[in-house]
Amino acid sequence: MLRAVKENREYNIANDVEKETYRARGFDIVDEKGNLKEHAIGKKVPLEEFETLKAERDKLAAENKELKKQIKELKKGDSGKENDPGKGE
Repeated sequence: MLRAVKENREYNIANDVEKETYRARGFDIVDEKGNLKEHAIGKKVPLEEFETLKAERDKLAAENKELKKQIKELKKGDSGKENDPGKGE
């Protein structure tokens, strides 16, 4: 069974119509174990958290670009070598 949660209020949800109504009213939807299933519609993220996540994303994107470049260079190096079955690679 799903529940709608907002601050200190919790309501049991009977169907999808109720779920969407609660989401529109700012409630998060959680399962019976308390795991978040869906965020409230229109929920805002604090600017500080947004900026932190944006910086982390940019850092990971740059790292990903560098790693892809390294993979491409390694593949170029491997394609130029002859495979000698006697070398035991």
